[in-house]
Amino acid sequence: MARRARGGRAGRAAARAATEAPRKPYITRKIPEYSVLNDTDLAQLEHNADTILQDIGIDIKEDQESIDIFVAAGASAEGERVKFPRGMLRELIQKTAPAQFTQHARNPANNVEIGGKNTVLVPAYGSPFVYSKDEGRRYATIEDFRNFVKLAYMSPHLHHSGGTICEPVDLPVNKRHYDMVYSHIKYSDKAFMGSVTAPRRALDSVEMSKIVFGEDFVEENCVMVNLINANSPMTYDSVMLGALKNYSRHNQAVMPSPFIVAGAMSPVTAAAVAAQSLAEGMVGMALAQLIRPGSPVIYGNFVSSMSMQSGAPTFGTPEASLVINMGAALARRLGVPFRSAGGFNASKLPDAQAAYEAANTLQNGLLAGVNFMLHTAGWQEGGLSMGYEKFIMDADQAGMMAVYAQGVDMSDNGQALDALADVGPGQHFLGCEHTQKNFKEAFYISEVADNNSYEQWVEDGSLSAEDRAAAKYKTMLKEYTLPELDPDIDARLLKYMDDKKSSFPDSNIS
Repeated sequence: MARRARGGRAGRAAARAATEAPRKPYITRKIPEYSVLNDTDLAQLEHNADTILQDIGIDIKEDQESIDIFVAAGASAEGERVKFPRGMLRELIQKTAPAQFTQHARNPANNVEIGGKNTVLVPAYGSPFVYSKDEGRRYATIEDFRNFVKLAYMSPHLHHSGGTICEPVDLPVNKRHYDMVYSHIKYSDKAFMGSVTAPRRALDSVEMSKIVFGEDFVEENCVMVNLINANSPMTYDSVMLGALKNYSRHNQAVMPSPFIVAGAMSPVTAAAVAAQSLAEGMVGMALAQLIRPGSPVIYGNFVSSMSMQSGAPTFGTPEASLVINMGAALARRLGVPFRSAGGFNASKLPDAQAAYEAANTLQNGLLAGVNFMLHTAGWQEGGLSMGYEKFIMDADQAGMMAVYAQGVDMSDNGQALDALADVGPGQHFLGCEHTQKNFKEAFYISEVADNNSYEQWVEDGSLSAEDRAAAKYKTMLKEYTLPELDPDIDARLLKYMDDKKSSFPDSNIS
């Protein structure tokens, strides 16, 4: 049977688009944070972190400059092992690190506030593979990278363009960072992340951002957030710290984030993971403050458990959610923004496992009070693949989280006593004035879920959630419109990249 052109899902989508409220550049939470520990327990974890720093120490590999900076500030070193007096790093961080800061986008309407009661939702990061229903799993290309930048730009539920959304393996390892940073600038006007895979690549990112924003503006304002991973357990290397120092010198935000698979890179218990992660994170944040006092930092933690049968990382588990919750509380006590959570899952497909594991982490992260939620959308197969359909499903979850974060409307309209009085017992509310006034915004309308009758679902093609997500991302890419970019800035960026790329040979060694 033929369907009316504007009926069904298409008609509802068109009606929604005509009445949608303006997109918000980030979430401001109106709900309280939930903490699984009391202040006494959190203080114990802080004490344990300081014990790790003072009695065990942190190895800093092949980076004498960083060791010397810490020693000059009061630490001690024996070779590459650095130990910190109890409370030293906390004092350095609390003295100068901002509790909240603005990351500027090239479109000021997309500036994000990081810290406080704010949550910024960011695409997944770092996958070498991509997955789609049509093509299955394959290596990512620069075209995939651009596609995900476009999807993040178009999504009203994601606030940030992200960083290494996927690894474009069709480009040389030592040059692909130019194209990735350029893609964020060219195909989106949301805030973005810089390259951290070598200190020189961090400087390239800074120099490209200065072409876009102006040199003086970059030196005085944050225009990039940059992921700095510790080599857990209790180790940093010269690559990550070199990138950190180059960003901090130019006032760009760094996000020291221990990467811990509990049972492999830490003890198996949640309290031990939380203390170790805090110790490692404070090393990076304190170094940033020693490099440039007042430069923005975010305390990050990435934690998963592991299968004690196979040794593989597991995601969406209650233990990992407990560590995320503790990390958020510890960050608030330290006085810095917090990064964690995301749409984590180990599934190879955008199936039920992917959905419930991702939902567990996304929702617990929101309740914990995460400020910068890297990996919100697209994460699949333990981070090995970036899923097109999964990206759309996760973005839909992000939209739901934004509604939940607004809490309960306790205004007169929210309490709706007038509607109860007008309708009275035994009647329905479908046609009453209150319903007519509120129905368009009353409930979140999913872009993926199907809530129709079985018969309507069959008529629509008996589509699965994956089918509907596939159709959604294809439509978005088809309808994508390039955001405006000053032609002179674009030309200068292209010349910068061409000059740099031609100055040294291609290499596939990182």
